[in-house]
Amino acid sequence: MQKEVVEKIAALMTAAFGLVAALAWNGAIQALFAEVFGKADSLVPMFIYAVVVTVIAVFAIIWIGKVAEKSK
Repeated sequence: MQKEVVEKIAALMTAAFGLVAALAWNGAIQALFAEVFGKADSLVPMFIYAVVVTVIAVFAIIWIGKVAEKSK
């Protein structure tokens, strides 16, 4: 039981650090987007940002999955 609790706490801490990293990247990408495209005052730039981030995330997840598969 104690081992399972430690594993769950470790998983939650890992997820928390992942969230912090994701928020940091979100801020950096938003700043870059604002620098390139100007202020995102309207809905269209916000949707463009969301699509760009989604596409990057999908490619990153695919790449990470391939790297993880090779390391097995």
